[in-house]
Amino acid sequence: MLKNRINTVIAGATGFVGLDLVKLLSKHPYVKIRHLCAQKNIGKNINYFDKTLSKKLPKIERLEKVNWNKIDILFLSLPNGQAQKLINKLYFKYVHLKFIDLSADFRLKDHTLYKKHYKIVHSAKKLINKSIYSISEFTKKEINKFRIISNPGCYPTSIQIPLVPLFKNKLIDFNNIIIDSKSGYSGAGKNYKKKFKFNNFYSSTYAYSVNFHRHIAEIDQEFGKVSKKISFTFNPHLIPTFRGILSSIYLKSKKNISIKKIESFLRNYYKKNHFIKINKINTPLGTGDVLNTNKCEISICQTRISNRIVIFSAIDNLIKGAAGQAIQNMNLLFKIKENAGLK
Repeated sequence: MLKNRINTVIAGATGFVGLDLVKLLSKHPYVKIRHLCAQKNIGKNINYFDKTLSKKLPKIERLEKVNWNKIDILFLSLPNGQAQKLINKLYFKYVHLKFIDLSADFRLKDHTLYKKHYKIVHSAKKLINKSIYSISEFTKKEINKFRIISNPGCYPTSIQIPLVPLFKNKLIDFNNIIIDSKSGYSGAGKNYKKKFKFNNFYSSTYAYSVNFHRHIAEIDQEFGKVSKKISFTFNPHLIPTFRGILSSIYLKSKKNISIKKIESFLRNYYKKNHFIKINKINTPLGTGDVLNTNKCEISICQTRISNRIVIFSAIDNLIKGAAGQAIQNMNLLFKIKENAGLK
């Protein structure tokens, strides 16, 4: 049990993810929010952006106002390229300070791949190896060795949670995996209307980034830690809802590996995890039961082809795919209850 509260700063507090961070951290039993920072709307109450938030929270201010000697952790919900610059300035000067980055800045261990996929030259290359890419369920034993925690992308989170344990235990075929993911438009951030100029945006479903979605590099990297022979195709879609991701993953089981064995294995693998629910075989699944929670719900379903199965994985892209997992990582980092402050 912590004797004192964790003194916290949120950078990018007024974005979709930032607001969910504020909402969750303001109710966290071990956290004290000291500063809410943004580049615009300086001096406004956070309540202006979300009426459900308390007016007693700190007003929006600039990061320059923060006394970092009194801060334990900085959450960075910033556009790609900005977190690396800020962490580079603070990392060596304030050796007690911890960072949880929700952008892509420290997800890729190869800075040339980062430049290729994000069109940004990495300005903190020496810090990349001082960071850990952390899906919380996979890093519990090692996360405490790092001060920079790289929060995974939302699509990769929904995909890796069901697949990585199956890869490691060689229960499924590594070849020709098809991943079809559908996300609410909040995943594109506050400027989603500028990014996606689709007709009838709020009443249609759209496939996008067919050949080159940025998250593919992240998925490749993490699958590659298990085997370089894993091959997959991935395509994301936007659906006319604000939040939630449903990933549909089509694959083959290994010879003589039944769907029951796959379901039993995943159930046993995650039995001590607060946020992973493995449904009974062939259970229909949507995002409805995971919205506004840090849960990942998984259903394993048969198809009419004997060894072909579909795994459905549902998360809230803003919570388990971003703010919730960031707080879960913080809880692990500070050795407090993993589910503290989370549903």
